[in-house]
Amino acid sequence: MRTTSSTLSTPRRHLVQLIALSTLSLAAAGGARAADPAYPATQQRPVQDQFHGTTVSEDYRWLEDFESPEVKRWVAAQNALTRARLDAIPGREALAARIKELVMTRPTGYGSLGHYGKHWFAMKYEPGRQQPRIVVMDSPDKPETVRVVLDPVQLAADGSLAIDWFKPSPDGKRIAVSLSEKGSERGSLHLYDVASGKPVDVVIPRVQFPTGGGSVSWQADGKGLLYTRYPAPGERAESDAMFFQQVWSHRLGEPLSKDRLVLGEGLPRIAETFLASGPKGLQIAQVLNGDGGEEAFWLQPQGGRWQQLSGFQDGVKGLQAAADGWLYLLSTKGAPKGQVLRLKLGQPLSKAEVLVPEAEGTLTQFKLLDGQLYLSYLLGGPSELRRLDLKTRKSQVLPLPAIASVDALVKGEKNELLASVQSYTQPQAWYRVHKDGHLAVTALAQKSNVDFSDVEVLREFATSKDGTRVPLNILRPKGLKLDGSHPVLLYGYGGYSVSQTPGFNALRKVWLERGGVMVIANLRGGGEFGEAWHLAGNLTRKQNVFDDFIGAAEHLIARGYTKPERLAIQGGSNGGLLMGAALTQRPELFRAVHASVGIYDMLRVELDANGAFNITEFGTVKDEAQFRALLGYSPLHKVKDGTRYPAVLFTTGDHDGRVNPMQSRKMVARLQAAQSASMAERPVLLRTSANAGHGMGSSTSEVIAERTDSYSFLMDQLGMPLQKP
Repeated sequence: MRTTSSTLSTPRRHLVQLIALSTLSLAAAGGARAADPAYPATQQRPVQDQFHGTTVSEDYRWLEDFESPEVKRWVAAQNALTRARLDAIPGREALAARIKELVMTRPTGYGSLGHYGKHWFAMKYEPGRQQPRIVVMDSPDKPETVRVVLDPVQLAADGSLAIDWFKPSPDGKRIAVSLSEKGSERGSLHLYDVASGKPVDVVIPRVQFPTGGGSVSWQADGKGLLYTRYPAPGERAESDAMFFQQVWSHRLGEPLSKDRLVLGEGLPRIAETFLASGPKGLQIAQVLNGDGGEEAFWLQPQGGRWQQLSGFQDGVKGLQAAADGWLYLLSTKGAPKGQVLRLKLGQPLSKAEVLVPEAEGTLTQFKLLDGQLYLSYLLGGPSELRRLDLKTRKSQVLPLPAIASVDALVKGEKNELLASVQSYTQPQAWYRVHKDGHLAVTALAQKSNVDFSDVEVLREFATSKDGTRVPLNILRPKGLKLDGSHPVLLYGYGGYSVSQTPGFNALRKVWLERGGVMVIANLRGGGEFGEAWHLAGNLTRKQNVFDDFIGAAEHLIARGYTKPERLAIQGGSNGGLLMGAALTQRPELFRAVHASVGIYDMLRVELDANGAFNITEFGTVKDEAQFRALLGYSPLHKVKDGTRYPAVLFTTGDHDGRVNPMQSRKMVARLQAAQSASMAERPVLLRTSANAGHGMGSSTSEVIAERTDSYSFLMDQLGMPLQKP
């Protein structure tokens, strides 16, 4: 989620000590079907469920219980097998060295930039450091003034402590920080004095969980704050511990026993609340009804009561409050690509007027500044930045690099606007937008540690099953001949209205410099073409996402980029589900798959805490039509015995609170049993990390280890040289 002090916008929404043995046989009950002898023996214990008159069977439900000693032994055996296979790949050491080189020399970057009081605050990402640090500086043009406020590595030397998010007080004298361990995203709120860097006040527990996230907003005087809070022990049933998020108020210096509930009664069980402050003490709460895109806004004027501005069906996706009492709203009601409404504070939503009507691009964010409205649009993936003079109504397009992304718009001191911009070949840079419309780079621009001058970026369009045109962003070496011989890595996500926008990643060079091509697909389910594009790929329409991805693969083959035996695919989380669907629906189309922290059993995902938040995106088995759709593509249930599947590497983390690691365990067991190809030829492997979760907050060492494993696996399967040519 991107926020400033007065703006809210749409949120959203990766080392184990191994037992020294190559296989581990588990005690098997009579009648268990033997898998490939090279795999650890895995019991089949059939279980049947009834859904709307349909009987559904599965064999590996026992792998859901990670507290079971035999499940832990099974995971250890799978990890040992995976290590033995991956560590033996020729050239792996050279590849690992190259990946480490790029990670450890990655450019210094600044995220979450904002101006509070007399200082600029940011998260500073630095080469070689296990975790980013919170810093302050005098100006984006004076990075030499940077001073560290909080370094989580000073609190946990192994890099296992991560900053989930932070928010400075309005005067910039204090910061509130959510800290969590080992990628768990289970955060407690800590308060620090900016001048000394020392902790102040009490630690507030249960402010952040991977289910509904968390947030904080300071009160105008800087002496109190609002924070999200999950139920304390005994307040609700244990099964509801990560639900029923509420907003509480705390005054510095007072005990937690005096904190009071200010917002939350009547909100959904799966509410996700994000807080911000506006001018004159205004408090803003953006409440999501799970992850499906339904949002509502509540406002509290200073000294007043909370009032609901919009409901879940009203289409308000973002809000900025101005000092003159006007509210500016990003709305998709009747305008799926987004429009800007204007409304006087205190008036009902029905009184809102259209200030900026829906345009060709998809409006993702805006910022009002000194009578100018800056608007960032998505053009199917890349961004366009426009400026509208509210008095003259004159509009202009501001110059951006080709195929670039505007990640954030930030208001600074003296009515200046900063924009974060990056592309596939140029790292993030913070630009100052001048009154004449040109963008001047600040001193916070990242300096790339890798040369992409020999790479070109193209946009092509694939055709999906129903004729929909699907954009593909193709990174390829210059002068590439389309002779069908090239190793291609195709990436996709397609969900939650999350858009795949141009972003810099130095590690892509590892693939490209070995003769490979990388492709990022803009699939339905994302937000690249507005809310209609998102809704075309959720609930009972989810199959459209998989058809889009398959269409992308077929396009790359038909165009002469590659052939099935040289095509690999990669995706994580919702993209992991995409990997499972693609490999089970079209196994002959791909040679290798990396599926990270994915969902594979669609009939049981909603039983997990975060799975309940996904119901508004995926649907529920309780609804018959949605159940039929879920069963129709659920990867676990689409696996067929005796099928020649691609080689697959599944990766997950013990501390993943967003997707239960059992999803990967069950899918691996099912595929290992069904795979007709030998393990030597097309292995199905599981990598489970004890020091990671869903990917957020992973240490630098964990990132290096995971990328080395996934790249070496895919490259080996496609016959690519692991050593740099």
